[in-house]
Amino acid sequence: MDRTKADEKATNRFQMIAPLLDEELDKQERGRLIKQICLRHGLSERTIRRYISQFKEKGFEGLKQKPYRSVPEELQDQVLEQAILLRREVPSRSIASIIQILEWDGLVEKGVLKRSTLQERLAKRGYSSRQMKMYHETSGAARRFQKRCRNALWHSDIKYGPYLPIGPNGTKKQVYMVAFLDDATRFPLHVAFYPMLDARCVEDAFREAVRKHGVPESVYFDNGKQYRTKWMARTCSKLGTRLLYARPYSPESTGKVERFNRTFEEFLNEVKLENPQTIEALNQWLGVWLDERYLHKPHSALEKNITPLEAYRSEGTPIRHVSAEELAHAFLHSETRKVDKAGCISFQDEKYEVGINFVGCKVEITYDPKDTTELTVDYPGFDSWKAKRMVISERTGKRPSLPEKMIKEPAGSSRLLQGAKKPNQARKAAAITPSVPAVSFRHINKGGTSHV
Repeated sequence: MDRTKADEKATNRFQMIAPLLDEELDKQERGRLIKQICLRHGLSERTIRRYISQFKEKGFEGLKQKPYRSVPEELQDQVLEQAILLRREVPSRSIASIIQILEWDGLVEKGVLKRSTLQERLAKRGYSSRQMKMYHETSGAARRFQKRCRNALWHSDIKYGPYLPIGPNGTKKQVYMVAFLDDATRFPLHVAFYPMLDARCVEDAFREAVRKHGVPESVYFDNGKQYRTKWMARTCSKLGTRLLYARPYSPESTGKVERFNRTFEEFLNEVKLENPQTIEALNQWLGVWLDERYLHKPHSALEKNITPLEAYRSEGTPIRHVSAEELAHAFLHSETRKVDKAGCISFQDEKYEVGINFVGCKVEITYDPKDTTELTVDYPGFDSWKAKRMVISERTGKRPSLPEKMIKEPAGSSRLLQGAKKPNQARKAAAITPSVPAVSFRHINKGGTSHV
């Protein structure tokens, strides 16, 4: 850069920072002026503060742009090849570290090679940090995939919804949308809002999707705690469905359902105008939006831009349905409970009668979360039986008799005392000297009427 252009640039920089050089400015006024200058000239606050620091340190000369010293042309290829080698050795090595190593090795002079220049050259050759990360040993290149058949793979995700007055005393409470999406056809198998953010909403949505559209070959979830449950693994095993989880820190792997959620933003913006007061009303509007704005709308990711509904219905793969009994059995829950002294167990703030014979035992209960009036109880060595919810009446019932194994056994004598008697006698017989009394009455006058 020639002297005239350097002086002109320094002049512009000084005029820019001149209002900030007033020592009487307070902190708030100085901050406000810096923000105005940044907006006016499109610079960052860090750059403005750097100009001020350079001017205070070196005056007008400090504001001039330093002359650019380039790497000699005969050394450029060698320097770039060495930089590529350093990046390949450690893909996570930063540009600053690479430059530091090149300077230490004497390949470039200190301060000559700029970070932006080296970053640009490495990117053109395909060795930027982002490009190297794709092929890092702990990761892999991301490639798009799409199943050929319906119900071959299902995706699911949870999205935060609006606030509704459904809390205690009409307080606002956030609701959550759970969506199950078919991979091959982008067909929404089940989409609904729920008032809770836990495994229960995922279980209900999965159950409804299976009930309406059959059993999938596999399901693909992220690593949220609502999906990584023992119940999910057990249910998929009963249904014969392969359970897959996305690799941690790879949001692109669940891109299909994430893209559906972005489309879903339109509904959230529109439904605010309707101001629904209940989840039922919100789900009704959701059904209208799905029918008119998604199901019957051409999808760019599908062949010939057909709609998701047409794609799902026209695909000829048979749907594997299950009976109501098989569905209920697959979605059963299992927990362990300890029987109290009354022969009952506690479950969801209710008491269930198990039997006095199992007092103090841990039993396994199996139940349908949609119907908890009756539980199935299992204990080793016994056939499964039903435990019903205990009904507390106004009068006390007759206490059940103890089982035979718990009845008190009659005894003629104490086995503890009789057992202790024998070693006590042996200890006394083995004593070498008789025991000496603690108080001696040897010197007390025993005659007359005097008493001790």
